[in-house]
Amino acid sequence: MQLLQAILPRLSFGVVAAEAARQATPGYNYGHATLARAPYSLADLAALQKALLFGDDDVLALRQSAAILADQTDAILDVWYGFVASTPELVVFFGNTRTGEPDPAYLEAVRKRFAHWILDTAEARYDQTWLDYQYEIGLRHSKFKKNRTDGVQSTAQVNFRYIPALTIPITTTLRPFLAQKGASANDVERMHAAWVKSVLLQAILWSQPYVREGEF
Repeated sequence: MQLLQAILPRLSFGVVAAEAARQATPGYNYGHATLARAPYSLADLAALQKALLFGDDDVLALRQSAAILADQTDAILDVWYGFVASTPELVVFFGNTRTGEPDPAYLEAVRKRFAHWILDTAEARYDQTWLDYQYEIGLRHSKFKKNRTDGVQSTAQVNFRYIPALTIPITTTLRPFLAQKGASANDVERMHAAWVKSVLLQAILWSQPYVREGEF
Protein backbone atom coordinates (compact mmCIF):
# COMPACT_ATOMS: atom_id res chain seq x y z
CA MET A 1 0.00 0.00 0.00
CA GLN A 2 2.88 2.41 0.73
CA LEU A 3 4.25 1.85 -2.75
CA LEU A 4 0.81 2.53 -4.22
CA GLN A 5 0.58 5.81 -2.30
CA ALA A 6 4.06 6.82 -3.43
CA ILE A 7 3.34 6.33 -7.12
CA LEU A 8 0.13 8.38 -7.19
CA PRO A 9 1.75 11.86 -7.11
CA ARG A 10 4.05 10.95 -9.99
CA LEU A 11 1.06 9.94 -12.07
CA SER A 12 -1.08 12.98 -11.37
CA PHE A 13 0.43 15.42 -13.88
CA GLY A 14 0.31 12.91 -16.73
CA VAL A 15 -3.24 11.95 -15.85
CA VAL A 16 -4.39 15.58 -16.01
CA ALA A 17 -2.77 16.13 -19.41
CA ALA A 18 -4.18 12.90 -20.81
CA GLU A 19 -7.61 13.72 -19.44
CA ALA A 20 -7.72 17.03 -21.31
CA ALA A 21 -6.93 15.29 -24.59
CA ARG A 22 -9.48 12.57 -24.00
CA GLN A 23 -12.32 14.93 -23.15
CA ALA A 24 -11.88 16.53 -26.59
CA THR A 25 -12.68 13.24 -28.34
CA PRO A 26 -16.26 12.96 -29.70
CA GLY A 27 -18.29 10.41 -27.78
CA TYR A 28 -15.78 10.06 -24.97
CA ASN A 29 -17.80 11.20 -21.96
CA TYR A 30 -15.97 9.60 -19.07
CA GLY A 31 -17.03 11.44 -15.93
CA HIS A 32 -19.88 13.39 -17.52
CA ALA A 33 -22.87 14.12 -15.32
CA THR A 34 -25.14 12.82 -18.08
CA LEU A 35 -24.00 9.24 -17.59
CA ALA A 36 -26.31 6.87 -15.77
CA ARG A 37 -25.16 5.51 -12.44
CA ALA A 38 -23.98 1.93 -12.75
CA PRO A 39 -26.45 -0.67 -11.46
CA TYR A 40 -23.58 -2.38 -9.63
CA SER A 41 -21.88 -0.82 -6.62
CA LEU A 42 -18.32 -0.26 -5.48
CA ALA A 43 -18.91 -3.10 -3.01
CA ASP A 44 -19.91 -5.32 -5.95
CA LEU A 45 -16.73 -4.24 -7.74
CA ALA A 46 -14.59 -5.09 -4.71
CA ALA A 47 -16.21 -8.52 -4.45
CA LEU A 48 -15.61 -9.16 -8.15
CA GLN A 49 -11.97 -8.06 -7.85
CA LYS A 50 -11.57 -10.45 -4.94
CA ALA A 51 -12.98 -13.30 -7.02
CA LEU A 52 -10.49 -12.41 -9.78
CA LEU A 53 -7.55 -12.34 -7.32
CA PHE A 54 -7.10 -8.70 -8.31
CA GLY A 55 -5.30 -6.67 -5.65
CA ASP A 56 -3.03 -3.70 -4.96
CA ASP A 57 -0.12 -5.37 -6.76
CA ASP A 58 -2.21 -5.51 -9.90
CA VAL A 59 -3.09 -1.81 -9.58
CA LEU A 60 0.62 -1.01 -9.32
CA ALA A 61 1.44 -3.21 -12.29
CA LEU A 62 -1.22 -1.52 -14.43
CA ARG A 63 0.05 1.93 -13.48
CA GLN A 64 3.59 0.84 -14.28
CA SER A 65 2.33 -0.09 -17.75
CA ALA A 66 0.84 3.38 -18.29
CA ALA A 67 4.15 5.07 -19.07
CA ILE A 68 5.22 2.14 -21.24
CA LEU A 69 2.07 2.11 -23.36
CA ALA A 70 1.31 5.85 -23.54
CA ASP A 71 3.17 6.45 -26.82
CA GLN A 72 2.36 3.03 -28.29
CA THR A 73 -1.41 3.25 -28.53
CA ASP A 74 -1.45 3.71 -32.30
CA ALA A 75 0.78 0.68 -32.83
CA ILE A 76 -1.32 -1.39 -30.43
CA LEU A 77 -4.50 -0.39 -32.23
CA ASP A 78 -2.95 -1.26 -35.59
CA VAL A 79 -2.55 -4.81 -34.28
CA TRP A 80 -6.02 -4.98 -32.76
CA TYR A 81 -7.74 -3.46 -35.78
CA GLY A 82 -5.79 -5.78 -38.04
CA PHE A 83 -7.18 -8.70 -36.08
CA VAL A 84 -10.73 -7.36 -36.33
CA ALA A 85 -10.37 -6.67 -40.05
CA SER A 86 -9.20 -10.24 -40.65
CA THR A 87 -12.07 -11.72 -38.64
CA PRO A 88 -15.41 -11.42 -40.49
CA GLU A 89 -17.29 -12.42 -37.33
CA LEU A 90 -16.03 -9.21 -35.70
CA VAL A 91 -15.82 -6.68 -38.50
CA VAL A 92 -19.54 -7.17 -39.14
CA PHE A 93 -20.25 -5.11 -36.01
CA PHE A 94 -18.73 -2.09 -37.76
CA GLY A 95 -20.67 -2.69 -40.95
CA ASN A 96 -23.16 -0.32 -42.54
CA THR A 97 -26.46 -2.20 -42.81
CA ARG A 98 -27.37 -0.34 -46.01
CA THR A 99 -24.18 -1.04 -47.95
CA GLY A 100 -23.05 -4.22 -46.24
CA GLU A 101 -19.54 -2.77 -46.05
CA PRO A 102 -17.47 -1.67 -43.02
CA ASP A 103 -18.08 1.97 -42.12
CA PRO A 104 -14.68 3.75 -42.13
CA ALA A 105 -15.91 6.74 -40.14
CA TYR A 106 -17.40 4.48 -37.50
CA LEU A 107 -14.19 2.48 -37.25
CA GLU A 108 -12.13 5.66 -36.86
CA ALA A 109 -14.43 7.16 -34.20
CA VAL A 110 -14.30 3.99 -32.13
CA ARG A 111 -10.53 3.77 -32.60
CA LYS A 112 -10.02 7.19 -31.00
CA ARG A 113 -11.99 6.15 -27.93
CA PHE A 114 -10.27 2.77 -27.89
CA ALA A 115 -6.92 4.57 -27.52
CA HIS A 116 -8.28 6.35 -24.47
CA TRP A 117 -9.55 3.04 -23.10
CA ILE A 118 -5.97 1.72 -23.12
CA LEU A 119 -4.88 4.64 -20.94
CA ASP A 120 -7.96 4.41 -18.72
CA THR A 121 -7.21 0.75 -18.08
CA ALA A 122 -3.56 1.47 -17.30
CA GLU A 123 -4.44 4.31 -14.91
CA ALA A 124 -6.54 1.84 -12.87
CA ARG A 125 -8.91 4.31 -11.22
CA TYR A 126 -11.51 2.06 -9.64
CA ASP A 127 -13.95 4.67 -8.35
CA GLN A 128 -17.61 5.45 -9.02
CA THR A 129 -16.76 7.53 -12.08
CA TRP A 130 -14.89 4.62 -13.63
CA LEU A 131 -17.67 2.22 -12.68
CA ASP A 132 -20.34 4.39 -14.31
CA TYR A 133 -18.34 4.53 -17.53
CA GLN A 134 -18.05 0.74 -17.62
CA TYR A 135 -21.82 0.60 -17.56
CA GLU A 136 -21.94 3.12 -20.41
CA ILE A 137 -19.51 1.00 -22.45
CA GLY A 138 -21.67 -2.06 -21.86
CA LEU A 139 -24.75 -0.19 -23.03
CA ARG A 140 -22.94 0.98 -26.17
CA HIS A 141 -22.16 -2.62 -27.10
CA SER A 142 -25.72 -3.80 -26.47
CA LYS A 143 -29.00 -3.18 -28.27
CA PHE A 144 -29.79 -0.37 -25.82
CA LYS A 145 -27.25 2.17 -27.09
CA LYS A 146 -25.16 0.73 -29.92
CA ASN A 147 -24.83 3.16 -32.87
CA ARG A 148 -26.28 6.14 -30.97
CA THR A 149 -22.96 7.73 -29.97
CA ASP A 150 -21.75 8.03 -33.57
CA GLY A 151 -25.13 8.26 -35.30
CA VAL A 152 -24.43 5.29 -37.57
CA GLN A 153 -26.60 2.65 -39.17
CA SER A 154 -24.90 -0.57 -38.19
CA THR A 155 -25.66 -3.89 -36.55
CA ALA A 156 -28.03 -3.64 -33.60
CA GLN A 157 -25.60 -5.00 -31.00
CA VAL A 158 -22.30 -6.77 -30.47
CA ASN A 159 -23.24 -10.35 -29.71
CA PHE A 160 -22.39 -11.05 -26.09
CA ARG A 161 -20.24 -14.13 -26.74
CA TYR A 162 -17.55 -12.00 -28.38
CA ILE A 163 -17.12 -9.63 -25.44
CA PRO A 164 -15.43 -12.06 -23.01
CA ALA A 165 -13.76 -13.85 -25.94
CA LEU A 166 -11.86 -10.69 -26.93
CA THR A 167 -10.03 -10.75 -23.60
CA ILE A 168 -7.61 -13.24 -25.15
CA PRO A 169 -6.55 -11.48 -28.39
CA ILE A 170 -6.37 -8.10 -26.65
CA THR A 171 -4.16 -9.24 -23.79
CA THR A 172 -2.08 -11.76 -25.72
CA THR A 173 -1.05 -9.24 -28.37
CA LEU A 174 -0.32 -6.61 -25.71
CA ARG A 175 2.57 -8.52 -24.13
CA PRO A 176 5.22 -7.50 -26.72
CA PHE A 177 4.35 -3.83 -26.19
CA LEU A 178 4.81 -4.19 -22.43
CA ALA A 179 8.33 -5.46 -23.10
CA GLN A 180 9.29 -2.54 -25.37
CA LYS A 181 10.81 -0.18 -22.79
CA GLY A 182 13.30 -2.41 -20.99
CA ALA A 183 11.13 -3.71 -18.15
CA SER A 184 12.39 -6.91 -16.56
CA ALA A 185 10.83 -10.21 -17.57
CA ASN A 186 9.27 -10.41 -14.12
CA ASP A 187 7.73 -6.93 -14.45
CA VAL A 188 6.40 -7.74 -17.92
CA GLU A 189 4.77 -10.85 -16.50
CA ARG A 190 3.25 -8.87 -13.62
CA MET A 191 1.90 -6.19 -15.95
CA HIS A 192 0.52 -8.72 -18.39
CA ALA A 193 -1.22 -10.69 -15.64
CA ALA A 194 -2.78 -7.48 -14.32
CA TRP A 195 -4.01 -6.58 -17.80
CA VAL A 196 -5.63 -9.99 -18.23
CA LYS A 197 -7.48 -9.55 -14.94
CA SER A 198 -8.50 -5.97 -15.70
CA VAL A 199 -9.78 -6.69 -19.21
CA LEU A 200 -11.75 -9.69 -17.96
CA LEU A 201 -13.12 -7.57 -15.10
CA GLN A 202 -14.31 -4.95 -17.57
CA ALA A 203 -15.80 -7.55 -19.91
CA ILE A 204 -17.81 -8.91 -16.99
CA LEU A 205 -19.09 -5.45 -16.09
CA TRP A 206 -19.97 -4.74 -19.74
CA SER A 207 -22.10 -7.88 -19.75
CA GLN A 208 -24.68 -6.43 -17.36
CA PRO A 209 -27.05 -5.06 -20.06
CA TYR A 210 -27.18 -8.52 -21.65
CA VAL A 211 -28.20 -10.33 -18.46
CA ARG A 212 -31.77 -10.71 -17.23
CA GLU A 213 -32.68 -8.47 -14.34
CA GLY A 214 -31.65 -9.93 -11.02
CA GLU A 215 -29.25 -12.48 -12.53
CA PHE A 216 -26.08 -10.42 -13.02
